[in-house]
Amino acid sequence: MMDRHYPFWPKRVPKTLTVPKTTLFDNLKVSAQRYPDKTAIVYYGRSISYRDLLNEVNALAGFLQREWSVSAGDRILLDLQNSPQFVIAFYAILRANAVVVPINPMNLTEELAFYIEDAQAEVAIVGQELYDRIAPLKQGQTGLKHVLVAAYSDYVSPDMEYECPDMVTAPRQHIREEGVVLWQDALQHGSQPGPLTADSDDMAVLPYTSGTTGRPKGCIHTHATVQANAVGASVWANMTADAVVLGTLPFFHVTGMQHSMNAPIYAGSTMVIMSRWDRDVAGKLIQEYGCTHWTNISTMVVDFLSNPNLSKYKLDTLNTINGGGAPLPEAVGQKLYEMTGLYYAEGYGLTETMAQTHFNPPDRPKLQCMGIPSFDVDARIVDPETLKELGPGEEGEVIVSGPQVLKGYWNRPKENQESFVTIEGKSFFRTGDIAKYDEEGYFFMVDRIKRMINASGYKVWPTEVESILYKHPAVQQACVIGVPDPRRGETVKAFIILNEKDQGKVTEQDIIEWSKGKMAAYKYPRIVEFVESLPLSGSGKILWRKLQEEELKKRRGH
Repeated sequence: MMDRHYPFWPKRVPKTLTVPKTTLFDNLKVSAQRYPDKTAIVYYGRSISYRDLLNEVNALAGFLQREWSVSAGDRILLDLQNSPQFVIAFYAILRANAVVVPINPMNLTEELAFYIEDAQAEVAIVGQELYDRIAPLKQGQTGLKHVLVAAYSDYVSPDMEYECPDMVTAPRQHIREEGVVLWQDALQHGSQPGPLTADSDDMAVLPYTSGTTGRPKGCIHTHATVQANAVGASVWANMTADAVVLGTLPFFHVTGMQHSMNAPIYAGSTMVIMSRWDRDVAGKLIQEYGCTHWTNISTMVVDFLSNPNLSKYKLDTLNTINGGGAPLPEAVGQKLYEMTGLYYAEGYGLTETMAQTHFNPPDRPKLQCMGIPSFDVDARIVDPETLKELGPGEEGEVIVSGPQVLKGYWNRPKENQESFVTIEGKSFFRTGDIAKYDEEGYFFMVDRIKRMINASGYKVWPTEVESILYKHPAVQQACVIGVPDPRRGETVKAFIILNEKDQGKVTEQDIIEWSKGKMAAYKYPRIVEFVESLPLSGSGKILWRKLQEEELKKRRGH
């Protein structure tokens, strides 16, 4: 296992971490015993204590077991926005010895049918704004039998002074259909759960990959694999019971789930939850509640820093700002440091690794860098074809071995065989990401294997081109794709959102000419298109594949 990064390991943080043998539910139980009256959740003006959180988790777990016969190992669909109900439902499912199947709330009926059938879920817990999408699936099309419907407004303070989405303020709908129970009715049922029989090796969460490289796959994560990164995130970020964590990343996504929910609950911290990203509301919440930790994605940081009202908010309580999913442009990282005095600490991970395998040391981060391998992670760079291990500065596929790696894909024997490789008697997961590491053991992303652009035989990595484009003072956001070209095979196209003050002043050709002086001739964008927005996933990642598909359709139409 490589150790060249050890000299830069955070001070007073151990290099190895013993993963608890207890379940995730035990984390909540212990925190509620330690800090019963402490605020666990803040949600648009309303506070919920750890005691009340635990009581509602037990009440819902009891209902699931007694009324719907949920038993050990059952997969339960969780289709909710960030909310107290997400947290309560997540831990109630675990308390019932069952398995959480977290789903992106953007999914439509046909997509939901796939998850229900693939996970063999008979129970779903959904937000009322999503009920119409899942309702048709109760009528014999799938194995779905029961649906619990939640209204977010049940947990919002009547004196709330924030602008929030309509779905949050919408009054409770009284849906009376067979197989449907409303959230409050379930909690008031009065049932208590049976014994907690799950242990650390039992499946706890079955998150699905985003499907950017094919059909979504369920990732089998046990209590132990989830604990590894919940505890790891807490220790690395110095998260204590007095931390106040701003939750803006979606909880259905492993990074939001771990850093903004599971790690704070392990530490007994307070979670300040947002159902939908809003840069002004985020600024107000940081100021009002003294938020100390904020894990996000680069697109949020770009938007947050471009807010003309930002100077109105007091942000000095923040001591940790980190994220992943996409590299933060260097110019944005510099602006963040100038405004907050904090370095942005990027991390790297996958659904398959329940968030991070790499972290940047908080006091010595490098921008546009995956970081160094996390606690007990053996990360290597290998030739994707031969699997020969490569050295510093050499580009190859990232493979990882560690306590947070999935146990396998759900009912996908072929993918399991292709995704794992044994080296020196140790099992490694093949990430499919191309990266390199420097002499100090910091890893740097090059790109997804499948995203590479082949321009006249030259390899062009879109992430590299994007990072250079972000240095142009007029560029707010950028996404680079490959498009067919009769001469080059493929050529480079950039979709760009300009800063408001530069709209109408900077032209597409200006960007192209500027790019020529910043990167090799085969890399610079031959085509630039200005757009008002870019398609984003539920976790805030730019959907480059969607742009590519739309571009191909457009060209076929011609």
